[in-house]
Amino acid sequence: MLAAVIHGARDVRAEERPEPAILTPDDAVVRVVAACVCGSDLWPYRGVTPTNAPHPIGHEMVGVVELLGADVTSARVGDLVVVPFSLSCGTCQACRNGYPAACDQVTFFGSTDRQGHPVDGAQGEKVRIPLAQHSLFPVGLSEEEAEARGLVPHLLALADVMSTGLHAATAATVGPDDVVAVVGDGAVGLSGVIAARLLGAQRVIAMSRHADRTALARKLGATDVVAERGDAAPDAIRALLGGDLADVALECVGTEESMAQAMAVVRGGGRIGFVGVPNGGSQLPIRTVFSRNLTVGGGMASARRYMEELLPRVLDGTITPGDVFDLTLPLAEIAEAYAAMDERRATKVLVRP
Repeated sequence: MLAAVIHGARDVRAEERPEPAILTPDDAVVRVVAACVCGSDLWPYRGVTPTNAPHPIGHEMVGVVELLGADVTSARVGDLVVVPFSLSCGTCQACRNGYPAACDQVTFFGSTDRQGHPVDGAQGEKVRIPLAQHSLFPVGLSEEEAEARGLVPHLLALADVMSTGLHAATAATVGPDDVVAVVGDGAVGLSGVIAARLLGAQRVIAMSRHADRTALARKLGATDVVAERGDAAPDAIRALLGGDLADVALECVGTEESMAQAMAVVRGGGRIGFVGVPNGGSQLPIRTVFSRNLTVGGGMASARRYMEELLPRVLDGTITPGDVFDLTLPLAEIAEAYAAMDERRATKVLVRP
């Protein structure tokens, strides 16, 4: 079967790999209907995260169950499923409390499972899913119905970016009457705009200076846009808000600069929800958090939990998170998919096997 393999910086290839098989009773094999490239995939692609040996890549997918291990009863062969980017057991203390991303047995695509078996990447034709009992999420539609209704991109967004955007807003306890500034105009930031409005924010400020992403942010619910960065950003927000700063900032990038920006645009006593995958830069400046009485929460999103909240809103059209996909390419052109995102020619690329 064809699958994406990263060999090093700016070197992702579509290669033939062995067909996956059931290796443990808790496995499933899923045929991929759609996958995508994530902003966090760009860290190894750019060489920021080193690739020590070639390995499969990709962690977001919608697919159809083809095979099930003997212990998997949560789905049936033929079910259309979304699979979260982190695979979890569903029974440990973290899972029971709504944090499957912190599962005692958490397993990631492109790594190895607890038995030492290699795990496929999601950017492939088929994938073996360990911990399938909890990690498979049937959507209650056939593949044909989902395609006919144009829902596949919106379902795919639940595997990571939309769930991550909701985690940022939830961790920052966004609610009615809040003014929310979203730092980052990639797919997660745009999903954060949706999430902030979903939780009742009265005003959402997208911090973006790219015309295409600005337009999409407004379509998804942003009421204002601020293009300024650095020291000019708080002044721009004060100008919008009659001298005030935002109540909440959602940090959706993962750099030192983006966290500094988030902390600068919220009022004293404000809240920050951070979901950008940390890559370089300083640690959280505790002195600033202390002196300004900021509340900071977030981390790796527990997508499996949020998918349950978000699916009904996708199915009834309340939210359209798949709008973040602005380019679709075949798996055979995976190198171009990465290049397009790396060069900002695409916000998020949907990949079809």
